[in-house]
Order: sequence, then C-alpha cells, then structure tokens
Amino acid sequence: MKNNQAFIDGQNLNRGTISAKKPWKIDLCKFRVFLSEKYGVKKAYYFVGTYYKKFDSMYRFLEKAGYIVIFREHAQTLRGKKKGNVDSDIVFYIMDAVYRRKVSGKIVLVSGDGDYKKMVTRLVADRKFRVIIFPNSHWSSLYKSIEDKYKVRLYAAEIRKYLELKK
Repeated sequence: MKNNQAFIDGQNLNRGTISAKKPWKIDLCKFRVFLSEKYGVKKAYYFVGTYYKKFDSMYRFLEKAGYIVIFREHAQTLRGKKKGNVDSDIVFYIMDAVYRRKVSGKIVLVSGDGDYKKMVTRLVADRKFRVIIFPNSHWSSLYKSIEDKYKVRLYAAEIRKYLELKK
C-alpha cells in the first residue's frame, strides 16, 4: 500500500483555478479523495499562509475534508501586512520529511510555482517524487525539463469535470 504524502500550496491551487482562462472552483472534498485514490496519498498537508480568525470555518472545513492545515508562522512583533507566501515552508517540510525518512512513499506536490523546480528535480533524481499537479496551464511551462510522467494537469477536461464544484 502506498504511503505518499501531498503538499498543497493552497493559495496557488485556489488562484490557479479561479484565474484560469476558463475559471472554475475546485471541490476540495473530491480533490482529497482524488489524491488518495489516484496517487495513494495518506497525508495531505494544506498550506494556507497566515492564520486569520475570520477564516476559521474554512480551516475547519479543510480539516473535516481530510487535510492537515499548516499556517505560516510570523513573529508577534511583526509590523505591517503579514505575507502568506508558503513556498519556503513547503520546501522545508518536504525536505525535512525526506531527510528524516518520515515518508515511506513518494511526494505529491500541488502547485505550479517555479520556486519548487530545483526541489522537484532533486526528488525525481532520488526516486522520492510521484507527481506535481498544476492548477493551470500558465505555470506548467516552468517544468519543461521534468518528464511528463511526473506532471498532472488539473485543468485537463476529464480531471476538471470530475473535480469541479457543482453549483
């Protein structure tokens, strides 16, 4: 049985689908099932950025759907607007999990952000990588050197049809 782990850049997933050429909203409950059934994901870490109390119901929803919600840490004395950028956190969590052998399976990454390319290349070389799931077509071009077997296009018609939130 697979023990793969997914690391999801939540903002990238959300913005990638709603800002696509043909915008759509993903059903996050179905997406969690999709990750489990299609890619053997046992744990799915959903990185949301900075914690805001006004989004508590969304965080609870994500946890009920089977995600482990991860917040970006900030110093209490931080002045100004807190940035929700989670790229470095995701890279750290993944590399720490691989280094400490906390992953007996492989890594699934949900993002198209080019900031992950070096890490993805390293994980592929080490046979620790399953797939990168791209929310939209704009970002997938950054990964041209990665073999197609490691790429999933969430915006592909058959996947989108299954995962699109029904109104």
